[in-house]
Amino acid sequence: MLTEAFDYDLPRSFIAQHPAERRDESRLLVLRRDAEDLEHRRFRDIVDYLHAGDLLVLNDTKVIPARLIGHRATGGRVEALLIAPEGDAWRAMLKCRGHLRPDEEVTLEDGALTCRYRGRAPNGQALLAFDLPEHDLLAALERTGRAPLPPYIKRPRDHDPDRETDLRRYQTIYAEQPGAIAAPTAGLHFTPEVFAQLHDKGVRQTTVTLHVGLGTFKPVTVDDVADHVMHAEYYALPEAAAQAIAAARAEGGRIVPVGTTATRVLETIARQSPDSSPASGWTDLFITPGFAFQLTDALITNFHLPRSTLLMLVSALAGRERILAAYEEAKRLGYRFYSYGDAMLIL
Repeated sequence: MLTEAFDYDLPRSFIAQHPAERRDESRLLVLRRDAEDLEHRRFRDIVDYLHAGDLLVLNDTKVIPARLIGHRATGGRVEALLIAPEGDAWRAMLKCRGHLRPDEEVTLEDGALTCRYRGRAPNGQALLAFDLPEHDLLAALERTGRAPLPPYIKRPRDHDPDRETDLRRYQTIYAEQPGAIAAPTAGLHFTPEVFAQLHDKGVRQTTVTLHVGLGTFKPVTVDDVADHVMHAEYYALPEAAAQAIAAARAEGGRIVPVGTTATRVLETIARQSPDSSPASGWTDLFITPGFAFQLTDALITNFHLPRSTLLMLVSALAGRERILAAYEEAKRLGYRFYSYGDAMLIL
């Protein structure tokens, strides 16, 4: 299967640079796999498509404000995206002019934090050492860090008027478990009002965790999809989620993951534990057309980048040609794409 089969043209004007004024005002494209016509609604109308006994599976990962701007002693600008702890340091992606020297100190966010460059990790990422234990560093990031927005969302390099808005809106309202460096964006559309209406209708919900990292967004650069290697990401399916899944299955309700990350947790579990027992670990599951879904009956998702693993996953569920045709219709009607963009419901 060639990667180019998942390519499509998207002018930059379609890429959402800011979230909708209200989360649930985003548009919703409804694709039924058993029907040809598409439906066009607002996200708050999702209540009309879910039924009593259905189970929403939410990814409760919490985005760390892991993007930091700083300067070298020479005055050169440094931008760091912290990825994960590595021994007594943190792996990070760096942008700076020239090369940092071993043990060079970098001042971050106007002196709120400092770190020292410790060289490169085996995977080539930078290693940054902070004079704070992990818990205290996470607390400092909550006070001083910036939302780790994807590169297609453009912001001023220093004085960013959207900084506080992004910290609030590039996060689901149900985020609980710190560890992600990108948001599970399908969940950004939910509001307390939508959840209340779903509850009143008898739609249940449960949470799993997948800490969204580079694996989810690593671009597919090989010609043959089969040659792509996913980075592993941490996941957890707790006891409450296992029980909720078993109950929904027993009662005939649909299991509806919110986003591709929740889908990957469910399908990882389905392959490791036939009875969907509680589990945690690392998953590098790569879902492409031909995949046999076991715990996914429907899917709430956003619109994804060309040639991406996420586009391949939704194509596996709804069919590549159906998905690409739906994307063309969404473009024709002015839908907004990617992280801050509109939503799709696949039934």
